[in-house]
Amino acid sequence: MTNLSTEEQQFLRSPFIAQLVTLMEDGSPQISPVWVDTDGEHILVNTAEGRLKTRNVRRDPRVAIGIYDPENSYTRVLNARGRVTEITRDGAADHIDSLSERYTGDPKYGAHDPENPRLILKITPDRVESRF
Repeated sequence: MTNLSTEEQQFLRSPFIAQLVTLMEDGSPQISPVWVDTDGEHILVNTAEGRLKTRNVRRDPRVAIGIYDPENSYTRVLNARGRVTEITRDGAADHIDSLSERYTGDPKYGAHDPENPRLILKITPDRVESRF
């Protein structure tokens, strides 16, 4: 496990769209744009039950994530590799609301679906490379 620096934690709490890479059953990569966060130790991705990325990480927890500041994508970058070490519903609905406020300004996520409850993927980073 790699510890996230203070600067990396701040970057993960910025409203930058990340690209999450999961592995398909045949080993090929699958990429999804996602909102990200951190609890200081893990990289957090909020998703929903039934999504392809959710199925992929349940089968193979290895992931990669890339985040780029759209204002300066060459010098403000964070790339990480790691594993999803926990999938939880605890607090996930509130978490997506807080992410909605951060990313869109709306304090309520507009696509809540009781048929597909929200989940938090906790990614334990094995390697983090960042430039700020």
